[in-house]
Amino acid sequence: MRLDKFLSQQLGVSRALVLRELRNKRVTVDDEIVKTGALKLTPENVVKFDGNVLEQQNGPRYFMLNKPQGYVCSTDDPDHPTVLYFLEEPVAYKLHAAGRLDIDTTGLVLMTDDGQWSHRITSPKHHCEKTYLVTLEQPLSPETPQQFLDGVQLHNEKDLTLPAQLEQIEPTLVRLTIREGRYHQVKRMFAAVGNRVVALHRERIGAIALDDDLEPGEYRPLTAEEIASVAVPR
Repeated sequence: MRLDKFLSQQLGVSRALVLRELRNKRVTVDDEIVKTGALKLTPENVVKFDGNVLEQQNGPRYFMLNKPQGYVCSTDDPDHPTVLYFLEEPVAYKLHAAGRLDIDTTGLVLMTDDGQWSHRITSPKHHCEKTYLVTLEQPLSPETPQQFLDGVQLHNEKDLTLPAQLEQIEPTLVRLTIREGRYHQVKRMFAAVGNRVVALHRERIGAIALDDDLEPGEYRPLTAEEIASVAVPR
């Protein structure tokens, strides 16, 4: 990558401003002052701005985040804080959520800059499983697990939902696994059978489960095994 493009991304400024900073001798590459943006960087180069190292990103990135309430999964929102607030990573704005959660839903969010990888999670044709811990307003009806297994009719939807697994933990606490991602699906499924979701927490996406050690707002890189569990055809 050219130095001026790299600096523009890292500093979040225009190429014109980058050229000004280069002329002002604020940029070094391998501890040598560089005044031209045309320099082609290699992964081994150490770039500094005002003496602070700017890390090069080589290859895609993958993280799991324990999302708290009150944050949206979009990368830019004029009205609400986004999950990018928690990611102390270079060029964090290039990351996106592979499967969003509502503002009031907590739990597992996968953040990446690999669009093909995230497509395997979000595309309806791949039927990626997601598991949620659901707190209900009323005790679970005995017939609801079978209704969910058979598929329910959502308001303003033509097709029934795909078979979903429902496990009762307490009278108003259940674990639900679905294989699709329709708009507000979990809340709408319970509304369709006469109940209401009062709290929703995602525990798992595919084979990737949220770490018990991650407090709300904390995150960590995915392991190689977790990344590979989302198979991407090459």
